Amino acid sequence: MKLNEIKPNKKSINNVKRLGRGMGSGKGKTCGKGHKGQKARTGYTKKLHFEGGQMPKQRRLPKTGFVSVKKKYVKTIRSFELNKFTNSEIDVNFLRNSKLMSKKYKYVKIISSGNMKKDINIKGINITKGVRVQIEKNGGKIT
Repeated sequence: MKLNEIKPNKKSINNVKRLGRGMGSGKGKTCGKGHKGQKARTGYTKKLHFEGGQMPKQRRLPKTGFVSVKKKYVKTIRSFELNKFTNSEIDVNFLRNSKLMSKKYKYVKIISSGNMKKDINIKGINITKGVRVQIEKNGGKIT
């Protein structure tokens, strides 16, 4: 079988609209563009989302951008808040039980604010560089 012998499906062939082929064709003279006006001229292009002067949909709707979903579940704790605990081992479960963070938070980050006076061992909690220096200065450990 040769490709040039295969006849295509009749529905797959679209007839091209032939413009400017005389009055009898139905698309002669003005070629379906009407008389005068901006749309009748060569080089006319309409803006992609133009709505005839109405406020376009992309300007009517509010702007939305990237919002981190993880941000809702991260609790930041200041370093001086850890001074009130008598326990030297601090992890996420201990902070939840001590009511310093609610159950909706999954992650914790300790930020440097104030002075830490105790030697504290921290497990599985993110900390800043300043807090790391304070803990190591007091003789604590980070795991």
